[in-house]
Amino acid sequence: MKMKAAILGPGNIGIDLMIKILKRKRLDLVMMAGIDPNSYGLKLAQEKGIKTTIEGIDGILKAGNIDIVFDATGAKAHQVNAPLLKKAGIFAVDLTPAAVGPYCIPAVNLDYDSDVDNVNMVTCGGQATVPIVYAMNRVTPVEYAEIVATLSSKSAGPGTRQNIDEFTETTSNALVKVGGAKKGKAIIILNPADPPLMMRNTIYCKCDVSRIEEIVSSVNAIVTEVKKYVPGYHLKVAPYADGERIVAMVEVEGAGDYLPKYSGNLDIITSAAVAVAEHYADQNEGAN
Repeated sequence: MKMKAAILGPGNIGIDLMIKILKRKRLDLVMMAGIDPNSYGLKLAQEKGIKTTIEGIDGILKAGNIDIVFDATGAKAHQVNAPLLKKAGIFAVDLTPAAVGPYCIPAVNLDYDSDVDNVNMVTCGGQATVPIVYAMNRVTPVEYAEIVATLSSKSAGPGTRQNIDEFTETTSNALVKVGGAKKGKAIIILNPADPPLMMRNTIYCKCDVSRIEEIVSSVNAIVTEVKKYVPGYHLKVAPYADGERIVAMVEVEGAGDYLPKYSGNLDIITSAAVAVAEHYADQNEGAN
């Protein structure tokens, strides 16, 4: 039986999620929730036969019989939504940088504790770079990791822009808590170039550079894992030694489900979120 899912937040992320979920077999998208009656996302959902509400989280809670909610609002909003979803017994997949629940990068730590009811998808930059830091750290301890996430200005909606501070903090924390680095720092750049450039992420890690061959092998392996749910994810620059640090770059090409393919930042976090929800559905097979 498919698990019933709802999307909270009908913006760019919510629309891309909707299109992805409708292609999947494990999830049944039954509602899109927002607060603006003129929302394009809500209109699009209605055209696809999905029930909508302009009552936000309240509309979802009133609907009942929903197993999973994808929260694509904002960090401050999720702080309010999280306890309400928990009380209702609804599994929350948080696509904001609120970090209420544990960080999850599917290629690294998809097997979170079974009693977890809220999973945080970190950020688009975190989804792109934490796997690389993790891959290096499993070869040799990473003393310091710094990442620079560069995304097209056209692909950054109002939610992303409003959460810049939370983006840098949550991504930095994930480099440590999931990536394994002793210290981490994240920087985001919104590139106004036209035509827009693909999402690119540069990773700098201070570690034992003499292990470079093993590091390259480990990074290639983790890239293969990420590509299973984000086909457009690839190494732009393979790891190389630069003084006392290792440098690498990954590029993310979006699937083009909603925004153009340069919006890899959108695609990687929505793809990761769907992977988490499907894992939850598999783990709770027969519960409904």
